Amino acid sequence: MTNQKPTWKQNLKGWLYVLPMLTIVAVFSLYPIISSLAMSFYTEYNFFTNQILAIGFDNFKYLWDDALFHSAVANTLIFVVGVVPLEVIISLTIAVLLNQIKVLAGFFRTVYFLPFVTSIVAISMVWKWLYNKDSGLINYFLSFIGIQSIDWLNDPKWALPALIILAIWKSLGFNIMLFLVALNNVDKRLYSAARLDGANAWKRFCHVTVPMISPMTFLIGVNAVIGSFKVFDEIFSLFGGQAGPGNSAMTVVFYLYRMFYEQNKYGIAAAAGVVLFFMILFVTLIQMWVSKKHVHY
Repeated sequence: MTNQKPTWKQNLKGWLYVLPMLTIVAVFSLYPIISSLAMSFYTEYNFFTNQILAIGFDNFKYLWDDALFHSAVANTLIFVVGVVPLEVIISLTIAVLLNQIKVLAGFFRTVYFLPFVTSIVAISMVWKWLYNKDSGLINYFLSFIGIQSIDWLNDPKWALPALIILAIWKSLGFNIMLFLVALNNVDKRLYSAARLDGANAWKRFCHVTVPMISPMTFLIGVNAVIGSFKVFDEIFSLFGGQAGPGNSAMTVVFYLYRMFYEQNKYGIAAAAGVVLFFMILFVTLIQMWVSKKHVHY
């Protein structure tokens, strides 16, 4: 009975169930992707009348020769490398510590989750004050160890580090919740067996906890990479609609935004989006390849 093939009526019923979601995905995901890919080849294009006057590879040639786009790609890669590892490590560390706390555990989980549900505009306003050169809290604490005030938001050297710190802090809450779920699902008998074998706390963490939560670590890592490549809101809010002092915090998405909305260069903006798509695809494929050896399902 279980191997019986479904009838065409049953197949039709199943397709009808998923049809609304397929329609939404097709309209709001697939169509924009295909349109952007096509638009990236429009070298002369009237956006308002949708009139295509010429096509070619000039938009990609423009990106190849544009120093600002090179800077945007470099900043995006620095941001991804600076955010993703620290985001995963700090989230896992805090989740492990929270998992050991029984008293006020719910309170601490709520505190750490608040940044995730708070508006990025409100968060940026607070961090603008924290980063203030003269009255900011960060410079106040740095002064105790003899470090002179840093102009985080106006010095091109410190704009990107300031953005990285903000991004890591903002994403901690959601990742901690995911790690806590994974930690609570680890079979406690594995820890008991490890103790019987004489494993200390560090060895139990390395040889039991880390392998057992590897699927969740992989999920968080992939989400962190994709989210970091698409960073925009934090930049726009923290630097008042600019890409940092002297474009020092320019990323690919901000470059795309500037080309599309400020300079009306739609084809170049679409080409930048295509480049970003392949950057994310390349890194994600590497993550999936690595996961085959280190993720235990």
